[in-house]
Amino acid sequence: MRVLHTSDWHLGRAFHRVNLLGAQAEFIGHLVATVREREVDAVVVSGDVYDRAVPPLAAIELFDTALHRLADLGVPTVMISGNHDSARRLGVGAGLIGRAGIHLRTEPSAAGTPVVLRDAHGDVAFYGLPYLEPALVKDEFGVDKAGHEAVLGAAMDRVRADLATRARGTRSVVLAHAFVTGGQASDSERDITVGGVAAVPAGVFDGVDYVALGHLHGCQTITERVRYSGSPLAYSFSEAGHRKSMWLIDLDADGSVTAERVDCPVPRPLARISGALDDLLADPELTRHEDAWIEATLTDPVRPADPMARLTERFPHTLSLVFAPERAPDDPQVSYARRLAGRSDQQIAQDFVAHVRGAGPDEHEATVLREAFDAVRADDAVREVAR
Repeated sequence: MRVLHTSDWHLGRAFHRVNLLGAQAEFIGHLVATVREREVDAVVVSGDVYDRAVPPLAAIELFDTALHRLADLGVPTVMISGNHDSARRLGVGAGLIGRAGIHLRTEPSAAGTPVVLRDAHGDVAFYGLPYLEPALVKDEFGVDKAGHEAVLGAAMDRVRADLATRARGTRSVVLAHAFVTGGQASDSERDITVGGVAAVPAGVFDGVDYVALGHLHGCQTITERVRYSGSPLAYSFSEAGHRKSMWLIDLDADGSVTAERVDCPVPRPLARISGALDDLLADPELTRHEDAWIEATLTDPVRPADPMARLTERFPHTLSLVFAPERAPDDPQVSYARRLAGRSDQQIAQDFVAHVRGAGPDEHEATVLREAFDAVRADDAVREVAR
């Protein structure tokens, strides 16, 4: 069976205020053409179909168009909700839509109930594990500790239990939306940290033939059977080095996996450039970036006059301007934002405690801080689901 694995469409998202709906529509067209030309047997979409719980109307219309075009191909599609989606909204009408061959899996309780497709070699069971917010699903899965590894492990126990009841030789594919150990994150993914731990080990998914992951935006291979497709478009300048693609997976009769990357259309390349303004405007090596979306970091010791206007004369698609004068990290003039760059909320809070009283929090206090952050994050998730 030939499976096309994609994820993280984030329909409705902009890139530094640039509307990407046209580029997202182009990707949908490319997806449909790939399904047709490469004789794909099934499409899997591993979450974050939308960019937010209540997407704009134009994004909903594009999703509707995608559903119709996929259904017209007569190729089954399995989709799960991600942490950016409202599972309840995405799942509306799932029963009716399923009759057209588009299978939406947004209910955690259905983790052990697969979509079963058949090819010349027998059945292939597709298990959809939507994003499992630990605070919201721990009771459903009967786990004591609300953590990603615990709830995903319990969901996979249901998958393996169901698979054990099926005919010998049944192959299996799991769709999941999670941060798996070994994956490389980028700036455009929403934090899903719980209890100070976001990542789950790949071993959680043992016992199935292929795991189609979503959440991280870079296409990457965790193991030969566990892969991220990544997002089809770049959604932050941290993705400037990404090659955006989908995975074309051939699942053989014995469950062995052969994978091929299929490149996605690039609306405009991304480039990060850094240096003094005059140097950036004169450097001949930067000619290749003149048509790219640009993030420019200026290292001038004093902020130059009209930097954006001057940059856009040479780089008309400059979208982001960062000032980072070359100073030592302990220089008092280093900006607050630069001092906090790359630090988690927990680390920032612990630094504040150390600054105020001269010593950082002890183990108990650090636990209290972590639980407070987790409680706020869980409350935000509950509020978003209820919207």
